[in-house]
Amino acid sequence: MLIIGTLRLENPVVLAPMAGVGDPPFRRIVKQYRPGLLCAEMVSAAALHFKSEKTYAMIRVSPQEKPLSMQIFGSDPVLMAEAAQRVAAEGADIIDINMGCPVPKVVSNGEGSALMNNLPLAAEIIRAVAASVAVPVTVKFRLGWDDDHIVAPELARLAETNGAAAVTLHARTRNQFYQGRAAWEWIARVKRSVAIPVIGNGDVDSPQAARRMIEETGCDGVMIGQAALGRPWLLGQAAAFLTTGELPPDPSLAEQFRVVLKHLRLQVEYSGELRGIKEMRKHFGWYFKGVPGSARLRERVNAIADLPALLQLLREYAADLGVAPAELDEGHFSSVAGCFE
Repeated sequence: MLIIGTLRLENPVVLAPMAGVGDPPFRRIVKQYRPGLLCAEMVSAAALHFKSEKTYAMIRVSPQEKPLSMQIFGSDPVLMAEAAQRVAAEGADIIDINMGCPVPKVVSNGEGSALMNNLPLAAEIIRAVAASVAVPVTVKFRLGWDDDHIVAPELARLAETNGAAAVTLHARTRNQFYQGRAAWEWIARVKRSVAIPVIGNGDVDSPQAARRMIEETGCDGVMIGQAALGRPWLLGQAAAFLTTGELPPDPSLAEQFRVVLKHLRLQVEYSGELRGIKEMRKHFGWYFKGVPGSARLRERVNAIADLPALLQLLREYAADLGVAPAELDEGHFSSVAGCFE
């Protein structure tokens, strides 16, 4: 169990907020494996302020995804507080403040990881957001800008002092982006620095790694991001391993294909046929990584723009791998119409 403010989570496994990935269809797929918490992809406080229709669509919360954390980013305390109120009004269970995004277009505006270089402003943002909403507020950040400017323990203390109910540390610097080893020893230092829950992030790519992180750092929860791409069941495996000590096996190949087909139908229902198929192309690459014939499959998938042809291609590919058509019976999930209305 993981307790964040007034919210009691079933287990300490959290889906990371991933830009361009963590949309409602992906979250629905992960949710069926019962992680403790889902995190939506980050949204811009400024875009919400200026009433961007695309951004407003991103903050819709479905009861099927709860408990759900919605992440906001920005550098203006007033706009961040306003964004938090809008997101909370949509039904988010947690408001997470992004202080770790490393991409240049974000940090060039003084947002994301750039806030680790301006701790007074970071503290002001946390204080403004926490004071503006009744739901718990969390903060996600990195070790610091680079190895010479590690600020994670200090930022964690500032977060706690200014009203955050928990913090998440991605144990890499901004300059590392997603390369190199995550320095778990800093998660332990942050844990010793604050009384609020600490969630560790970085290099959790198996249930065993999730347990090692908790054992080695004392953190209260683990966040899984890139390792779940193509393996959404990983979060369920980690949750089971942490709560029961038992390690569930990987799904059968037939079950993995059923997950892919369900994800495809959800994506098309959410985004429309053409856009949904295009958005699924990256997921196909992750789902079928290392599977025989996957390179040729990706080539063919990229040339298909209608759902019936794509479904037929996937069924043929499954058959080539020894999955019988009867094993792909979609009776329990083939109807997804209206699920995002």
